[in-house]
Amino acid sequence: MEILVIDGQGGRIGQQLIKAILTRYPQVEVTAIGTNSLATSAMLKGGASQGATGENALLVACRRADVILGPLGIVIADALMGEISPAMAVAVGQARARRILIPLNQCDNLVAGVAELPVARLLESAVAELGKLLPPAGGAD
Repeated sequence: MEILVIDGQGGRIGQQLIKAILTRYPQVEVTAIGTNSLATSAMLKGGASQGATGENALLVACRRADVILGPLGIVIADALMGEISPAMAVAVGQARARRILIPLNQCDNLVAGVAELPVARLLESAVAELGKLLPPAGGAD
């Protein structure tokens, strides 16, 4: 199963997410795509198997992914302080992958009806959702 984590800015959310995924599911491999090199570097330090940076890397990775995880802004053009281009948002939105989006109420994008939870709780929830999509241990990829 191709698991893709996308993040921008400093990459801290992506880094924490990858660490949480690998702690709970050490058998998986995670690809990290950063909108900038700082984000990619942070996610690689978090344990990603491989990483790349920029728009084209994101477009290619979205075509290959089975599951995409990241902050809600990855599906909104000009989000993450302008780091998400329209093409990037479309690639994530139109990918055949299942998307697990973390509802961070930042950068003028507010999600109504979602409680203000600590980031750690949001990440735990995202990792639990990923677990529902993973094949049983010892099963086929």
